[in-house]
Amino acid sequence: MTPTMLLLPRPHSVASGDGALLLDTSTRISAPAELAPTAHWLQSVLRPATGLALPVTTGAEPAPAGSALALTLDPRLPAEGYRLVCGPGGVTITGGDTAGVFYGCQTLRQLLPPQIYRAAESAGVSWAVPYGTVEDSPRFRWRGTMLDVARHFMPKHDVLRFLDLLAMHRINTLHLHLTDDQGWRVEILRHPRLTEVGSWRRESQLGAAEDAPNDGRPHGGYYTQDDLREIVAYAARRHITVMPEIDVPGHSQAAIAAYPELGVRGERLETSPRWGVNKNILNAEESTLDFFLGVFDEVMELFPGPFIGIGGDECPKDQWEADPRSRELMAERGLASSKELQAWFLGRIGAHVAARGRRVFGWDEILEGAVPEGVAVASWRGMTGARTAARREYDVISCPDDLAYLDYRQSELESEPIPFAVPLTLADAYGFDPVPDGLTERETARILGGQANIWTEHMDSPRTVDYYVFPRLCAIAEALWSDGERDFDDFLVRLRTHLVRLDALGVEYRREDGPLPWQSRPGVPGKPATRADWTEFIDGLVAPIRT
Repeated sequence: MTPTMLLLPRPHSVASGDGALLLDTSTRISAPAELAPTAHWLQSVLRPATGLALPVTTGAEPAPAGSALALTLDPRLPAEGYRLVCGPGGVTITGGDTAGVFYGCQTLRQLLPPQIYRAAESAGVSWAVPYGTVEDSPRFRWRGTMLDVARHFMPKHDVLRFLDLLAMHRINTLHLHLTDDQGWRVEILRHPRLTEVGSWRRESQLGAAEDAPNDGRPHGGYYTQDDLREIVAYAARRHITVMPEIDVPGHSQAAIAAYPELGVRGERLETSPRWGVNKNILNAEESTLDFFLGVFDEVMELFPGPFIGIGGDECPKDQWEADPRSRELMAERGLASSKELQAWFLGRIGAHVAARGRRVFGWDEILEGAVPEGVAVASWRGMTGARTAARREYDVISCPDDLAYLDYRQSELESEPIPFAVPLTLADAYGFDPVPDGLTERETARILGGQANIWTEHMDSPRTVDYYVFPRLCAIAEALWSDGERDFDDFLVRLRTHLVRLDALGVEYRREDGPLPWQSRPGVPGKPATRADWTEFIDGLVAPIRT
């Protein structure tokens, strides 16, 4: 069968034949040399719970007797697509490329009992794979998740765990939001104060309301360059590209705190302890631009993927407009407005990145001015940015806030922790479609895919991230993978089976009936909004880019 779904049905409903293959002490894994990393990964995830040795044979040498798991390639299959066939002779997983084989191996895990996801041997389990065929391939090539590690730092070992969860759901892009007003998280060797000063703040805002108190507790952390190389390599073994984001020229107070000369006013600031849109932005001097070109050079050495995030969002221009030197720079450069000054700044970075064979990724505010070379536009303020960018023939990653922002509250329940914005339910997430209405076929081809965004102002620990992210990310992952009609009720049935796998992995997801007592945050103020008010707010923001 061809399920075109990420969370497969229960094993017996996938199987197209009677019987099952039992993994046992005779089971072997065989693969050509180019699939050796995938074969060894498969061995590493099957061994702990089964207690089986599962020896791996790679290269030209013949597979030993008893081999049951064979990995192969067939370029006639789609990119990232696979075919899994299980019968009396064993399991064969064939991929259109190495990623496709890897995703076929993920499906093999799903066809086994859920105890396969545990990290120690599970006694009394029959490791049976039902006979049948599963053939599948993804709808979109960009299936992403943005993780904000600037607001609340996520330690490296938790990032690696998160990557495993993304791989399990066939997510192939991790967008790491590494810098913001509240923290700088990437070591830059030529500018050490970015982490010495900018990687920590003295306290954090507690809650979402404008008058919310601070908690009085220092917060910080950063990734060394060796940490990031490890994260990138770990992700690559799971066919995930890690895209960094250095947010400029707004959301930059942590950098200004480290190097005050980067700010418009040159005054000494602290790494911001407050959330929200910050008025303190970078100045537009050549020296500041050179500073950040050097930053991007080091970042590009660490992250080999095709895209480099440059931000461009939520940049108030008040300081530039009030500053005589900024106005002088605009005049010298023949720029008529502060919006053109931002476009100039981002354009210079875009050209620098393009000269090194990369492309820039920016939020949809960049459509308000001249757009950097080779840009991919992240449409976050609804789908207006996606529609506008596609019609202007720019590539698009859709991540509309009301369908893909996983920091938004999950229901109207009073027990939801720190309720922010509008409810984004599991059903809403499952209804996400990255392609906006009204596009031509040519314009639709510009939609590379979509991603979920995880802003962590109110997620101060990895277990809190679990609560906000799962199972909504399961729904978005299936929406990005699958084509054709969707049936939410059918998804719920399959999800309940899948949640047992998450239980085995220790994921502290939100239950169907709401948060558990320790997942709520009583007394911490939120900032909820109605759908009508929120729609009016977003419509006002996107007015300058509406086509």
